[in-house]
Amino acid sequence: MKTIKKAFLAMFTCALLFNLSVNAQEEQGQEFEPVILTITTLHRTSDPDVDNSDWMETEKEYFDKVTMKNDLIIGSGVYFHYFTPDASEIIAVSIYKSWNDIEAAGEVSSKLVKEAWPEEEARKAYFEKRNSYYDGLHSDEIYESTKFGKALETTSEEPLIYYVKKNIGGNGDIETFKEYYDNVTMKNDVVKGYYTHRHLYGSNSKEYNEVFVFDSFGDIEKAFDEDERFAKEHWEFEDKRKEFMKKYRNIFENHGDYIYQNVPELNK
Repeated sequence: MKTIKKAFLAMFTCALLFNLSVNAQEEQGQEFEPVILTITTLHRTSDPDVDNSDWMETEKEYFDKVTMKNDLIIGSGVYFHYFTPDASEIIAVSIYKSWNDIEAAGEVSSKLVKEAWPEEEARKAYFEKRNSYYDGLHSDEIYESTKFGKALETTSEEPLIYYVKKNIGGNGDIETFKEYYDNVTMKNDVVKGYYTHRHLYGSNSKEYNEVFVFDSFGDIEKAFDEDERFAKEHWEFEDKRKEFMKKYRNIFENHGDYIYQNVPELNK
């Protein structure tokens, strides 16, 4: 089970790393071009008779034969529960240049599947085995990346921590959000990477998500301390700082906190 957990975690990183690079385009003088993310929430099966020991081998086979060969999938990964309300949760992400590429990529993948497993019986057996790792419950969401991002800078080959802040839209004060982003988030070196995306299709049209990438779980608290330090530096006078933070907190109506970890072997 430990091997499975580590594998799921690494796949989540891949998608996030790609988006962080894309969101950094404007910092490098390039015009920002959003990408499309499809996010499927899956759940590990609770069936005690399912042998998960070869999960990595099974998923790696699909990754090598299909995902890596499909050029319309420009990034992909899977995110595994680390600290969320549901311990069975698995987040699978694919990234595309455009909305139209989602359907086109599906057709390419279908062709690659038939090439990889040309015999129908063998193909059926493989996917029955692959599907057995998950239960039948899943949900699908589609998001678009936004320009607020910080390119990931790390030399670590170990799984990274992803703190996902799922915001529910409020008054949409973009200038207040940008002021905090410029003067706090972008200056905080404990945050190794940062990206944002907005809802396009799914259960809640008011979602605006932020993802913060860390080397370790303990760095999350360190980052909060750094945020406070940079806030005090930028808004030197307490009354002005309190006034700004009140506006900042009102940008969103509410938010939920989720923490995941990645697995490098399955990153595209």
